[in-house]
Amino acid sequence: METSKNTQTEQITDGDLSEQIKVATKDSHMRAENTELMLSYQRGHVSLTQYQMLLCSLYKIYEALEEALDRNAAHDAVAPIYFPQELARLQSIGKDLEHFYGENWKEKIRVPAATLTYVQRLRQVGSDHPEYLVAHAYTRYLGDLSGGQVLSRITQKSLGLKNGEGLSFFSFPAVSSPTLFKQLYRSRMNSLELTEKQRRGVLEEAVTAFQLNIQVFDELQNSVCETDNQDNVRLRHTLHKDNTAAADVVVSEPSASSLMSQFVRTLFGVFVVLAVGMVYVF
Repeated sequence: METSKNTQTEQITDGDLSEQIKVATKDSHMRAENTELMLSYQRGHVSLTQYQMLLCSLYKIYEALEEALDRNAAHDAVAPIYFPQELARLQSIGKDLEHFYGENWKEKIRVPAATLTYVQRLRQVGSDHPEYLVAHAYTRYLGDLSGGQVLSRITQKSLGLKNGEGLSFFSFPAVSSPTLFKQLYRSRMNSLELTEKQRRGVLEEAVTAFQLNIQVFDELQNSVCETDNQDNVRLRHTLHKDNTAAADVVVSEPSASSLMSQFVRTLFGVFVVLAVGMVYVF
């Protein structure tokens, strides 16, 4: 992994930082952009369960990211791109989770282990290399800001959400013009005074940010396969146990298949919605 990252960044020494990140993450960006899963989400294949799972993971990710940004707000590499009023997502995601889970939502959320690995990396970066936070903030915030309106419409239509309830994550009320704000953000990024070693580290961290997201995707895919096998075993056991009640089996079999299909779409949908946001950053 380290060799791959070095290869991608070894010839990137001049130019704007935002453009350098774009070049360094080109391969990861293309993989996300061309996945059929992303296209399926754009076609409106999203369920309430998958959206709730997404919000849970994003809450943990943004909790770690924004805590690190707050602690390092005065750092030379963080201060210019520190826009808590305009970009902070934690409170918005919390509002959405409360809408779906109620007042005790913090006790109900669950996230995959890969999300916790992502969180650990953000905390480590905030402690050891605050300048690397630029890569994570740029990838997440500008991705959400760029693709937010599209994803909001898809989610609202698919889930039948009304009056913007449960969609606060996609809303940036303090940003009147996303296009102008992104120009400002990139300008601030490009003005950062980094040593060559720091700049190379930021570029490698941008690749790492994509890899961490992909690890989340892979874990969700593995969960689908494991659950599929478990459901098939349970279904075969049920068919064998109830083989004398043919009518009941006929009714229960499509029900199990339907539930499995919904579960697969749910987990795949989380893969897609995260990829969509990262795609729109560029």
